[in-house]
Amino acid sequence: MTPELKESFIELWEKYFGNAELPIVFFYTEGDGGAEWAPKPSGRSCIICELAKVRSGKSLLYNSDRLKCGGAKRYLGYMEKMRPDFEYFLSCGNDRIEGERYLRTPGQVNEFMKNQVQLHAEGRNIVFKRWDKLTEKDEPDVVIFFAAPDILSGLFTLANFDQTEANGTFTPFGSGCSSIVYYPYMECRSERQRAVIGMFDPSARPCVPANVLTFSVPMKRFEKMISSMEESFLITDSWKTVKKRIG
Repeated sequence: MTPELKESFIELWEKYFGNAELPIVFFYTEGDGGAEWAPKPSGRSCIICELAKVRSGKSLLYNSDRLKCGGAKRYLGYMEKMRPDFEYFLSCGNDRIEGERYLRTPGQVNEFMKNQVQLHAEGRNIVFKRWDKLTEKDEPDVVIFFAAPDILSGLFTLANFDQTEANGTFTPFGSGCSSIVYYPYMECRSERQRAVIGMFDPSARPCVPANVLTFSVPMKRFEKMISSMEESFLITDSWKTVKKRIG
């Protein structure tokens, strides 16, 4: 990450989005990435809740030992097989566990999981940092915004500014952590590198404010978004009207 790109975005973000919070990023590394280890979880744990610290400016480092939730372990690339009876947990439950009822049947869960490509992160750590905490040594994989609707509308429109096909962003079904890590990271490997709108998971919703969703975009795609800001709709009166509500 060059200091020029880092500072350029901060200036443009303030110019067009006012005092809206800066995004966070993540990247995989064999070192610590200048971050501190996240505490080892005790009791129920959700990484979406823990990322509130990153949004406030603390840089955190994770590996498999720092994640307790099986979903987080899988969608961050540290575990392939889910817990026994996961197909019942995500659907209708059984006599041993209560089901979350996010899919209708265990068979649908199995089919859904079968169609997913496995992310492999064994032997590497994952770092989460706020944008202004990045250094020249950092190479972000994905940029993540926690955004209210007006901000989300700007990001969504900017991401489609240089597209000729309608689906420059997409909203895949999955957990909160899959929507900000797994799906956008997989897009890093694709030609289009689409952005992902997420945080619709009811289990993760208590970890974010009521009016906030996420917008996650591969870093290479995000660089194009930055380069488009000064010639896009952001310079029009239409956006100035929206910006007044952002504050």
